[in-house]
Amino acid sequence: MVSMVETQSEGQQDLQVGEILVDAQNITKHFPLETGLIANMLSRGEIPSVKAVDGVSFFIRKGEVFGLAGESGSGKSTIARLVLRLLELTDGKILFNGIDLHSLSMEDMRHMRSRMQLVFQDPLASLNPRMTIGRAIEHPAQIHFPKLTDDQRKERVLEILEAVGLVPAGNFYDLYPHQISGGQRQRIVLARALVTRPELIVADEPIAMADVSVRALLLDQMLELKDNFDLTYLYITHDLATAKYICDRIGILYLGKLVEIGEINLLFSKPLHPYTQALLAAVPVPDPRMRRTEPLPKGEIPNPINPPSGCRFHPRCPYAEEICSKEEPLLRELKPEHQVACHFAEKFV
Repeated sequence: MVSMVETQSEGQQDLQVGEILVDAQNITKHFPLETGLIANMLSRGEIPSVKAVDGVSFFIRKGEVFGLAGESGSGKSTIARLVLRLLELTDGKILFNGIDLHSLSMEDMRHMRSRMQLVFQDPLASLNPRMTIGRAIEHPAQIHFPKLTDDQRKERVLEILEAVGLVPAGNFYDLYPHQISGGQRQRIVLARALVTRPELIVADEPIAMADVSVRALLLDQMLELKDNFDLTYLYITHDLATAKYICDRIGILYLGKLVEIGEINLLFSKPLHPYTQALLAAVPVPDPRMRRTEPLPKGEIPNPINPPSGCRFHPRCPYAEEICSKEEPLLRELKPEHQVACHFAEKFV
């Protein structure tokens, strides 16, 4: 059988654990709105746009699990697709292993995709109902490694099925997605992502559709796969409880901006941004004697077409002052490995 190492891109630089694998530099994504002729004339040529991601910078070290969390509409899934170049940047740069992804031709990017894979939120929707599980997992290997024979690809699929805990693997190969449980389908999506032996897995709410009873099992499976396959994860979630379980570091997004980023235990024990404090206050606590009393933010997340001036969180912030509506706070490091974008973060240190 052809080894997985032989099928990876030639000239690939081997990174050591802890070195930067993904470096997102001031990335921006605006989606122009389609408007009518009269609206265009009234706008004086300025086409309104949805500011989904607006100047976000972060890095992911090799071998770590980096999380992005925030409310719906904060830009998490858009960033996931920008990192994989499923969307084109409006501005900024994304480096993968030192390579500027958005400077690559589409052919070069196609070869690069074997090194980065996406795990979708809804496994049933992301699997072809007319394709058997074996064929679904084999398909990426068929695209990226055409020199493998049919027997070699099948052997690889069976190995991956066993790796994700679906044994005996042969019993699942010829089944269809509707014939297995939701938890098993999520493992199939993981297997499909792993079949090319990628370096980076972007997991977009990977357990959101799973039953509560199997979520911890899936997270344990992901951590085991990370060690066995030398993976790095970008973990997208709105659930801070699961983020604490699996992530090494986490960034908190609000309306297309990073408001706080840091090591997971430090951020949970001492959040420095009012929005992070509010998210943590919303996490259920099993002990009724430990109910949290922090004020929850009022209102809803603003319209990304016309975000608030200054700090985008100031209309909902219980600590906002006049400067918050006028000056946008910069993301600054108050502690080692802990950055925050708040004018008054020192009061929470």
